[in-house]
Amino acid sequence: MSKLPPILQNLPFPVIGSPLFIISNPKLVIAQCIAGVVGSMPALNARPAAQLEDWLAEITETLAAHDKAHPNNKAAPYAINQIVHKSNDRLEHDMAVCEKYKVPIVITSLGAREDVNTAVKAWGGITLHDVISNVFAHKAIEKGATGLIPVAAGAGGHASVKSPFAMIQEIRQWFDGPVVLSGSIATGGAVLAAQAMGADLAYIGSAFIATHEARAVDGYKEMITQSNSDDIVYSNFYTGIHGNYLKGSIKNAGMDPDNLPESDPSKMNFGGGDSGQSAKAWKDIWGCGQGIGAISKIQSTADYVAQLKREYAAAKAKLC
Repeated sequence: MSKLPPILQNLPFPVIGSPLFIISNPKLVIAQCIAGVVGSMPALNARPAAQLEDWLAEITETLAAHDKAHPNNKAAPYAINQIVHKSNDRLEHDMAVCEKYKVPIVITSLGAREDVNTAVKAWGGITLHDVISNVFAHKAIEKGATGLIPVAAGAGGHASVKSPFAMIQEIRQWFDGPVVLSGSIATGGAVLAAQAMGADLAYIGSAFIATHEARAVDGYKEMITQSNSDDIVYSNFYTGIHGNYLKGSIKNAGMDPDNLPESDPSKMNFGGGDSGQSAKAWKDIWGCGQGIGAISKIQSTADYVAQLKREYAAAKAKLC
């Protein structure tokens, strides 16, 4: 285990719910935090931009009320994801709102920027940067990120092709800070395996789409419960960056999932307007990771996290 900043010490359960583009909302984030895992959402999910302040107010006030009512069972902290890509014209605005609410954890994606890391640390927060290789991991830490999220093969949405074993062992050769492993984690046993491998926390996303609180259409949730790793397609066609998607949603959109063309990465657009390319793409083409074979039903976030805790304890008992 590594040197963890205070905000990540003594978490009720070693999991961060990954920020789900379009899907994550205050309802899901609050439910995750109260259940004992770090809840998160992309800042860009708040559209128009002014909605972000309303959402952060709702999250902070609800969690504060919960902690006051349950001093012996406090909620986990929450996180906001910032897309640090040149096409995100909302970054400055969204960072200012995060500063106002002193967001405890900021997850950065698609670019490591020193000024963003410095700003978050100035208000007392930490930054976790998601990476797809050891090279990018080095760059993130050089730019001042507090910790790393290695996004291994099989992760939902944007993901690498690297084995989690390879990524963790390479990063741990030189970095002893916070590491949160992402990629096909959907059970308590997989959370324990991530820790055994050298990660501090597990990063779970796709499984939370199939919860009552997630802002996903019923068809999306149902497809997750009826699919497995064979139903996941890896392509860069939709956003310019390779990611994993549900084959069924591609078919429903009238395309052949086995013959998708390559996309031009320079055409990526994460602009804040409702016409943003990624928002359009991911509304109909459903991002999803390979771990969904373990998800057989739609349930509440509280029930799913309770299931993870039982599985984690059982796996630990079996080994020890």
